[in-house]
Amino acid sequence: MGVPLVEVPAGRYVLGEPGEERACQLATVRIGRWPVTNAEVRRFLEATDRDVPAVHRAEALADHPATGLTREESEAFCAWLGEHVRLPTGAEWEAAARGTDGRPYPWGESFDPERCACAESGWGWTVPVDAHPAGAGPFGTEQQSGNVWEWVADRGADGWGVVRGGSYLDTGWGLRASRAQAADPERATNTTGFRIVIE
Repeated sequence: MGVPLVEVPAGRYVLGEPGEERACQLATVRIGRWPVTNAEVRRFLEATDRDVPAVHRAEALADHPATGLTREESEAFCAWLGEHVRLPTGAEWEAAARGTDGRPYPWGESFDPERCACAESGWGWTVPVDAHPAGAGPFGTEQQSGNVWEWVADRGADGWGVVRGGSYLDTGWGLRASRAQAADPERATNTTGFRIVIE
């Protein structure tokens, strides 16, 4: 498959924004260690003859997270990989980022701009998916704070999609692992990517 995975074990996780926490019992899943890269999406586009003009094809950005895809295009990539591959639910995504101790950031309790691509770190664009190993979560996922927002499987009450994680344009407050934001599922942006889950 080529997409590195880590395991998020089954168990009870406390999820949600401060003051709105809830306990969730989750099954074991394997989740992408990083967001899906431009190189991986290019292989998908070449194999399926899809035309997604917004995807960055420059070799210099091959190891950056793939952006410029709608939610449907991200789901199509998952389906291309196999029938048990999909976008993570918001709960699975958040559990991977926060672990069993409910930390607000993947690496711990306090925001640290050296551990992610964010407004405070001044990158101004995406960075390679392996650029911040010190920002890894408790199970080994990386880039779950900053770099790019990520599509998840949830839908909002209005039928819109949901993204998690914040981007290189967001400040520390916006990069909390509990934060979810509604997003137009048909709109592709250069600040939104995705990662996969295998059941």
